[in-house]
Amino acid sequence: MSITAERKTALIKEHATKPNDTGSPEVQIAILTERITNLTGHFKSHNKDNHSRRGLLKLVSQRRSLLDYLKGKEEARYKTLIEKLGIRR
Repeated sequence: MSITAERKTALIKEHATKPNDTGSPEVQIAILTERITNLTGHFKSHNKDNHSRRGLLKLVSQRRSLLDYLKGKEEARYKTLIEKLGIRR
């Protein structure tokens, strides 16, 4: 259900705004999106796993607040990020 270290470093490299960037909203949103898609796949076979579903809702909420922050800060970065990640909205 969690992402591997190699996948996480690949996401960081792909979405970093500058070298050694791990904390920008783009990177955080990309990592959260990867975790959300993994959990969504998990629920296809474990549809009664309500404990993990609560964690999924917390991840979605955290991603939403980061997206709102980025939209308020710089809307162009927000639009390119949601297009790149394929997030609705």
